[in-house]
Amino acid sequence: MLVKLENPSLLARAVEIISELVTEVRVKINEESGLSITAMDPANVAMVRFVLPKSSFSAFEAGNEVLGINLDNLKRILKRCGTTSSLTLESKETTLDINIQDRIKRNFSLSLIEVESEDKDLPTNLEFSSKVEMKSQDLVDSVEDCLVVSDSCSFIVKDGKFIVEARGLNSARSEFSSDEAKIEAENCKSRYSLEYLQKFVKASKLNETTVLRFANEHPLRVDIKNELMEISFLLAPRVETED
Repeated sequence: MLVKLENPSLLARAVEIISELVTEVRVKINEESGLSITAMDPANVAMVRFVLPKSSFSAFEAGNEVLGINLDNLKRILKRCGTTSSLTLESKETTLDINIQDRIKRNFSLSLIEVESEDKDLPTNLEFSSKVEMKSQDLVDSVEDCLVVSDSCSFIVKDGKFIVEARGLNSARSEFSSDEAKIEAENCKSRYSLEYLQKFVKASKLNETTVLRFANEHPLRVDIKNELMEISFLLAPRVETED
């Protein structure tokens, strides 16, 4: 396998984001989907899927590769890429050779590891009653507002408006009408962990808009997609419990 990226920043930023959820992943590289990572966090609360399609690469020679990678180690190497660097990945029997080319050529060798995980994908049988497409920065700001007052927030659709709200001793609330977001939704409410949302919204900065799908007390799906890559997250709801 040998693949080459002329602008490795998207891969570097995606790996940095995914590494906050999981430390070891199976990276799949094939003609059909390009480079992809699907993983579930150790607490079984969140899933992530990242795809860098074949069209994003300037060179792509691969069969059906599955590489066990420690993301922390890969992240450190990818941080050595500059704004004008190109990146070549070549798999050997027990290593992934990583070449960074700019003014000079630098070579790294990353040991491949055994990663025990099932071949999972984001479930396709979830039914979402609400879809909200909004500016990514608006979502980032809303999540950061809620972090000031709580460790969880509610996504609410009420009378055609989308609301992000956190309540504790103090409260925070952001409200969006159809002027600020595309809202195709029924009235519903679901609560989610801000610890995870804070990690997800870092990926929102990869694209101007983010799509949210959810339903009443239902998992949340977050999709960030452009012509060069796509990254999706799935987050279990935080269910209210009575003492």
